[in-house]
Amino acid sequence: MIHHGLARVIDTEEIYPGTFVTWYEGNEFCQSAYPGQFVMVQPRDGLDPFLPRAFSFYRFRGEGKSRAFALLYTVVGETTTRMAAQQHNDQLLMTGPLGNGFQVRPGTGNLLLAGGGVGMAPLVALADQELARGQTIVVCCGARTAQQAFPAALLPPEVEYAVATEDGSLGKEGLVTDLVAQYLPWADQTLACGPVPMFRAMADIVRREGMRRSVQILMETEMACGTGICYGCAVFTRKGVRLCCKDGPRFELLDVF
Repeated sequence: MIHHGLARVIDTEEIYPGTFVTWYEGNEFCQSAYPGQFVMVQPRDGLDPFLPRAFSFYRFRGEGKSRAFALLYTVVGETTTRMAAQQHNDQLLMTGPLGNGFQVRPGTGNLLLAGGGVGMAPLVALADQELARGQTIVVCCGARTAQQAFPAALLPPEVEYAVATEDGSLGKEGLVTDLVAQYLPWADQTLACGPVPMFRAMADIVRREGMRRSVQILMETEMACGTGICYGCAVFTRKGVRLCCKDGPRFELLDVF
């Protein structure tokens, strides 16, 4: 059930320069939430900023009415600046959970997760969930530099973690899609979150390799309402026009690219 109301800040931590994790109380938002879903955040009542912003669930902890959730974000504008400045017991107006998150298919044993930056948020949530179900997981992360790569220490130790940096300062020099090409034959299912150029490159790899296994993606299209009212987040697919917020953000890669 979608909830609209206030979530209370538990704590905030800067995990690498300019990128933060904030934990919130508010089991109404996360009681039924799962990886790949999101919340729409409005830092305060009023018209500045005018539109809310979408943030994927990053992690969950606790059970029942004490369940809490975390958001991962990079400070880039007014909304994220205010989020990073909030302190314990401050409140934030949200709507969620929204959207259709990842679906791991029955019989899947080897999971390949690929992303970078704040696109790592739903992948970390998914890794936490699927490790508890006995999956074998490889996470591939892309970043411009070592300082901008998601910290390995924040992933469960059971996860195999591979990093590609554009300047070669950590892991493989190149793009995260270079790592995807390496691990794709191993994976029973691939799930990714990132920008459009990353998905286009992944689609080229999948077609070249003739892969027929599922590759799910979470689109990062800008959303104005999060509920399908405004029709501002249209995605053109092989099955027709879909709304990222309502029909997605989960799509099959080759249905879109």
